[in-house]
Amino acid sequence: MTFVSDLSQSQEYLSFRSSVPLRRIVVDNDNTKVWKIYDCGPKNIKYPLVCLPPVSGTADVFFKQSLALSAKGIRIISAEAPTYWSAYEWCEGFKKLLDYLEVDKIHLFGASLGGYLAQKFAEQTYYCPRVASLILCNAFTDTSVFNNHESAAIFWIMPALVLKRMVMGNFSTDKVDPHIVDAIDFMVERLESLPQADLASRLTLNCIKGYVEAHKLANLPVTIIDVFDEYALSNSVREELYKCYPHAKLANLKSGGNFPYLSRCGEVNLHLQIHLRQFDGTNISASDRSLINIKISG
Repeated sequence: MTFVSDLSQSQEYLSFRSSVPLRRIVVDNDNTKVWKIYDCGPKNIKYPLVCLPPVSGTADVFFKQSLALSAKGIRIISAEAPTYWSAYEWCEGFKKLLDYLEVDKIHLFGASLGGYLAQKFAEQTYYCPRVASLILCNAFTDTSVFNNHESAAIFWIMPALVLKRMVMGNFSTDKVDPHIVDAIDFMVERLESLPQADLASRLTLNCIKGYVEAHKLANLPVTIIDVFDEYALSNSVREELYKCYPHAKLANLKSGGNFPYLSRCGEVNLHLQIHLRQFDGTNISASDRSLINIKISG
């Protein structure tokens, strides 16, 4: 019997799925590589906020951000990648996706692995910038924090059940906070939906040796969203991220677990708006102020 979470049956999620179409886009020569995206908000915006999920996540894990921010006139795209086996390959595919969408530059919001890949994309394109700013949530800069470098080479042949157990080992279920419990349940449901190849490729990207050359991102506006309760990464990983971005704005949440964009969506959405507000009135704004004015005046 398939597990069904409370969040996926909520009116908010059902409204999101009924109003925002899932787009499937092929940008590589291999037609089996299909990007899945949800694109909300004004399509005339060429500098949207793009959200990248963690290992266990699908594009719809940012449904709370998509609904709330698009209502504020912000264009927000949630993107789920097909199977790529290296950060370089992932970045090349992502670049093709942006070209397909006719998007010039983006503001990137990445969670965990999504945060790492957001940094790698900014690094790989720094000579011809495609990233206007970064928001990193429970992110890391060096895959050495995971002790699975040797195993990474064989993830591609490991059974899906084994891979899912590896990921679920990082989900702490002893929380009394119902919002965190709901978030974990929703992410477990997303994890269960992932094919073996997709999960194996994500775990490979997460664990294969690599690090971010943060000095190449020194001029980027960065906001770091962190939680101070128990989550999958250690304090030393958080401190290393702070060292890499000494001028970053810090958005510290007292709690929220591994998935604060679900469990503390109000706080996360506020920090995203604060981050994006600095670009209002510029040529890299993620929002259409005229739509906001119409909503206010109406």
